[in-house]
Amino acid sequence: MGSPVADATAYRSLAGALQYLTFTRPDITYAVQQVCLHMHDPRESHLAAMKRLLRYVRGTVDHGLVFHQSTSAELVVYTDADWAGCPDTRRSTSGYAIFLGGNLVSWSSKWQPVVSRSSAEAEYWTVANGVAEY
Repeated sequence: MGSPVADATAYRSLAGALQYLTFTRPDITYAVQQVCLHMHDPRESHLAAMKRLLRYVRGTVDHGLVFHQSTSAELVVYTDADWAGCPDTRRSTSGYAIFLGGNLVSWSSKWQPVVSRSSAEAEYWTVANGVAEY
């Protein structure tokens, strides 16, 4: 694990700032989630991971979500799920993406809270979450 970081408050502050950045940078969401898991007791190895993430962000400042003006106000929701995708818990992963006039406005991907008995049940959970967000 390594030694504790010298300034845990600075680590937490930086992790929080990175969480806000994920609103327009979904490509870093998983990495930010991983460094945020250790905010209660950050170690030097976690700080090194955060610095690596910051170097990635610095090198990809032109990446992110771009919103374009659209003549359409149509709201479209796409959902998908895998069935029992986690080999340890057998839980399924749900995901949805919501577009307003061609612009991505909301998205999510997470494990389902229950173990689905079939692929149809996993898809039903996903559609229910997507419609609830809709």
